[in-house]
Amino acid sequence: MSLNIIKLGVGVPDVEWLETRAAKGGPLVVHTRMTPKRAAEVEDGGSLYWVVKGVIVCRQPVLDIATLGEGKESRCEITLEPKVVRTAPMARRPFQGWRYFEAKDAPPDMTELDAGETPEELVRQLRELGAW
Repeated sequence: MSLNIIKLGVGVPDVEWLETRAAKGGPLVVHTRMTPKRAAEVEDGGSLYWVVKGVIVCRQPVLDIATLGEGKESRCEITLEPKVVRTAPMARRPFQGWRYFEAKDAPPDMTELDAGETPEELVRQLRELGAW
């Protein structure tokens, strides 16, 4: 089982924005302050799960995790595959930075057929009501 990371999509309006960004080509690099101590486990088949507007909506496979700089000036760069995989929606409370996310806790991927069955607005309303 691979280890994943979960992160808030600050400034990300919706999953379509991430898909458009990924379609431009090349890997997406996410900057964070802290480098995961378990980076090798995440790089071994893990993904970064995006939380957009309080809901896990998709994931992107992690290609590389690198630390740049030293001491207080150091930062982490997480390089993601330019492929966005939609997941079943899962509510998530706000948090700072990123967190480890075990595969057993992650929502399942949606297939192409599933992605078109339920309109996003209906899913959002069902989540707000606590029915999903």
